[in-house]
Amino acid sequence: MRAVIQRVRNASVRINGRTYASINAGLAVLVGVAHGDSDQDIAYMADKIANLRILADDTGHMNRSVRDVGGDILLISQFTLIADTRKGRRPSFTGAEAPELASELIGNLACTLANTGINVQTGKFQADMDVELINQGPVTIIIDSQQRHMPRRSA
Repeated sequence: MRAVIQRVRNASVRINGRTYASINAGLAVLVGVAHGDSDQDIAYMADKIANLRILADDTGHMNRSVRDVGGDILLISQFTLIADTRKGRRPSFTGAEAPELASELIGNLACTLANTGINVQTGKFQADMDVELINQGPVTIIIDSQQRHMPRRSA
C-alpha cells in the first residue's frame, strides 16, 4: 500500500461537477493498493497517517499530527500510485490489487482512521474525480507499507 500525504488548508473531490466530499485543514491522502496488501498494511498505514507529525505547532514547527490538532482527512483511492515505470513509456498497473479487493481495503483503511476519532471523508472508488486542494507548506510525504520491512539507511 502506497500513500501520498499532503498537508492541506482544505481539499475536496468533485464528481460530474458536484462536490462529493470536502474537508477543512488536515491531510489529503491518495492511496494505492498493491497486490497482496492485507490488514497488516492497513494497520501500519492508519497508524502512520493518523500520527505523522507534519502539522505545525504554536511555533510553526512540524510537531503535531492530524489527531493532535483535530484535523480532517480526505482519503482518495488512486491505483496509479502502484504504477511500474521501469520499462518503456507506458506505465504498467499489473501490481495494483483487483478493484473489488482494493475497494474493500480502502474502505477498511477509512474505517480504521475514523475509529481513531478523525473526521474522514473519501472519494468514490473508480470514479473520475476532480481533486482540489491547497497544499500548505507545501508538505508532501510518501509512505509505502512494504518499506516497513526494509532496514533504515544510515546517514
